[in-house]
Amino acid sequence: MFILGISVTQAVRRVIFSSSKLRMTLQNGSVISAHNCSSTADKNNNLRWDLTPEEIRHQTQRLIQRIKQAYDTVGSVDIGKVCFENTLQVIANAKADYAASRHVLDFPQYVSPCKEVRLASTEADKRLSDFDVEVSMRADVFQRLIALQEKQSGDLLPESERFLGRLIKLGKRNGLHLSKDIQEEIKSISKQISELSIDFNQNLNEENTVLLFSEQELVGLAESYVNGLEKTEDGQYKVTLAYPHYFPLMKRCHVPETRKKMEVAFHSRCKDVNTAILEQLIELRARLAKLLGFSSHANYVLEMTMAKNSENVEQFLDELYKRLRPVGEQERQYLLSLKQADCERRDLEFDGQLYAWDMPYYMNQVEQVKFAVDKDKLIEYFPLEVVTEGLLNIYQDLLGLTFQQVEDAHVWHDSIKLYSVQDSVTGEEIGQFYLDLHPREGKYGHAACFGLQPGCLGPDGNRRMPVAAMVANFTKPTSSWPSLLQHHEVETFFHEFGHVMHELCSRTRYAEFSGTQVETDFVEVPSQMLENWVWEKEPLRRMSRHYKDCSPIPDSLLDKLIASRVANTGLMNLRQIVLSKADQTLHTKDRADTAAEFARHSKDILGIPATPGTNMTASFSHLAGGYDGQYYSYLWSEVYSMDIFFSRFKKEGILNPKVGREYRRVVLEAGGSVNGMDMLKTFLGREPCQDAFFQCKGLAQTITEQTSH
Repeated sequence: MFILGISVTQAVRRVIFSSSKLRMTLQNGSVISAHNCSSTADKNNNLRWDLTPEEIRHQTQRLIQRIKQAYDTVGSVDIGKVCFENTLQVIANAKADYAASRHVLDFPQYVSPCKEVRLASTEADKRLSDFDVEVSMRADVFQRLIALQEKQSGDLLPESERFLGRLIKLGKRNGLHLSKDIQEEIKSISKQISELSIDFNQNLNEENTVLLFSEQELVGLAESYVNGLEKTEDGQYKVTLAYPHYFPLMKRCHVPETRKKMEVAFHSRCKDVNTAILEQLIELRARLAKLLGFSSHANYVLEMTMAKNSENVEQFLDELYKRLRPVGEQERQYLLSLKQADCERRDLEFDGQLYAWDMPYYMNQVEQVKFAVDKDKLIEYFPLEVVTEGLLNIYQDLLGLTFQQVEDAHVWHDSIKLYSVQDSVTGEEIGQFYLDLHPREGKYGHAACFGLQPGCLGPDGNRRMPVAAMVANFTKPTSSWPSLLQHHEVETFFHEFGHVMHELCSRTRYAEFSGTQVETDFVEVPSQMLENWVWEKEPLRRMSRHYKDCSPIPDSLLDKLIASRVANTGLMNLRQIVLSKADQTLHTKDRADTAAEFARHSKDILGIPATPGTNMTASFSHLAGGYDGQYYSYLWSEVYSMDIFFSRFKKEGILNPKVGREYRRVVLEAGGSVNGMDMLKTFLGREPCQDAFFQCKGLAQTITEQTSH
């Protein structure tokens, strides 16, 4: 997931100087000191992670004043004298300044180890989000942009023309062409939406539920998992709802009651407070859309995407559902047979039903029974440091880059690492990235890439260096046990790091188009495409070895793992359709019962009832993090990402540096300065198609059958 939107998504936090001396020797890489790294931490990365709550408040106020002054300057230009230099360039410089200065203030809410700093950062985010609304409603600036377009249209560089057109389009989408009364109502609603979205995510970040289980209640879990749990004085095991605790337990624990307790707790996170917030957000978004002349919030947000409207999204999801439904039903029946056999074996009652807490457990069994994937054995070959080393080397070779770890870097926690990224041919430093990979109290609970500083031209015409952070929650190492990753976590690592590369490789003129500032239903394409590398033999060998003796994964285990890619493909993709349909339904209505809507879609599409008393949508952070009305983007993007992979990389060499560098140039460097569809056509040399998507899902036969009829 890439965290979308300036207001609800970035964070910085109180940072301390790293005392860690961990070094990783990268192929084509090295370790450099921060003070010896010319134009890195000193010149181009001025991000501070040691701000106190008071400094955050003070800098927030100063930033608002500085940017407001820039917009006041544009708003006061004589309408007859507007030109590129006194209007568009001033706004461009202000946006670059704002994006580079904001994230030391609003990113700490997601990662700071200090609660007071997190709270101050959240408050800063709210103030800045209110300011975003004020800036977006500047009718005086909008009028001067209109005048500039009429005066200089056709005389600007293509990216400048696109920037100007986008600002005017956004102005109209904010109602600046409407009456003052309506504008004031839009402004008020927008501020409420922004504040509620921040509260929704803050509630999830601060969620810290712990469940206690006896050793007997955790039967079936791997030794590495149990060894990593804290214990109470009376010998009970502490299990949190963080990903490294929740998902392995749901997949492996033999005790249904334990899984049920976990599933109920997991899908009841922040249930009361966030259900109220989400349902209020739905009403406010619907009101805003109507004021702006749209039939629904979904149609409002989709206007700026590749899909364009909710009818196209519905058609896409319905067609995909038709393909997947028979496969999903077949898989569901197979899971039921596994459950029946499991109940007989363990002397448990079988009621002929599958429940939410059954799904991960029996889907995991499918991989073991049908594909004979030994998860306990497999995890031993993916120690985090080995995976990280292999992943970074693959990205370096593929994209023509060199990574160097910055020693003694200024970071927000001593477990964080900072890397400098150079072009392998020119030696030019093109960006920096942080890796924050382990859970902490109060930390963002998912995996995501956060853009912290845009790559664009500064006021002096020189290129500013982009900076990004990958935040994840992989199992912490202990004194007696290393951090070992499940294969799906390796896939997550590859996916999120793909977003990091998108952020760092872009070469745009304007911050508005830097990195992942693309259509929402295109933003996942680059990262999803790169997930394919964790299903191919050569890359898997490069990022794995046994944590004890450094031996490679046996061919037999590797073959079984790769074959298991199609395991549960129907049910997993139907689950994505459930979430996409629920999102669309919630955002095509004026108000909604969120728990009931999710339960209805889960039962109708997946055939699995939502657990009574839970509300999955109360912890569905995408709905308050920039994907509202747009969750379908994950499936939509995957169609294109698979086309890219199978048509170019699979065909010409998955580690072919020539194709990799072309991909970097055409897709990553362009950022949002080019339409997603145009990038696809250029890289593919044709219109994109869906065949590769269905081939990857193991549904290629369906294509053949349909063609023959």
